[in-house]
Amino acid sequence: MAVYTKAMEQLISHFKKMPGIGQKSAERIAFYILKLSKEDASAFANAILKVNETIKYCKLCGNLTEENLCHICKNPRRDPSIICVVEDPKDILAIEKSGQFIGLYHVLFGVISPLDGIGPDDIRVKELIARAKEGTVKEIIIATDSDTEGETTALYIAEELKNFKLKITRIAYGIPVGSNLEYVDQATLTKALEGRRTIK
Repeated sequence: MAVYTKAMEQLISHFKKMPGIGQKSAERIAFYILKLSKEDASAFANAILKVNETIKYCKLCGNLTEENLCHICKNPRRDPSIICVVEDPKDILAIEKSGQFIGLYHVLFGVISPLDGIGPDDIRVKELIARAKEGTVKEIIIATDSDTEGETTALYIAEELKNFKLKITRIAYGIPVGSNLEYVDQATLTKALEGRRTIK
């Protein structure tokens, strides 16, 4: 016997598809939506549609943007000679919160994971190499997670860039092995950037 109406079941089902949202959390969110005024519910729905329709990825780094280039790549005060390589756009937000990094970014959109069928061609390594070939980059900081896949990806990138006249570093200080950047506090991330080690 159905516990909820068809509309509620459908709404709960959609929320359950979100990362980290289980049945109980999905139900709580659905009931929150149910209590919204018609105006607030409409504004909420419109916000979701607007994000889906207007947000795209920066043509240079892969960060979230509503234009061709993100606000970081367009900022003349950023140092284009330093590129920080991250797995996902959300990692950029984590590093930006530290307020210590003044360079540009490069989003890989994943990591090398043979068990999941993800190889180097499935992430944005070729685009990173193309940026390195331009000649303006002096240092590449690899800030992938410190799990097995992140370390494998970091070593692969370092190997691919070994013939370039670049300083290649890896953030390490203060970040626990197996942790994700999005969960690391700002002070630890600051120390990680300051204490990065050379891997080439």
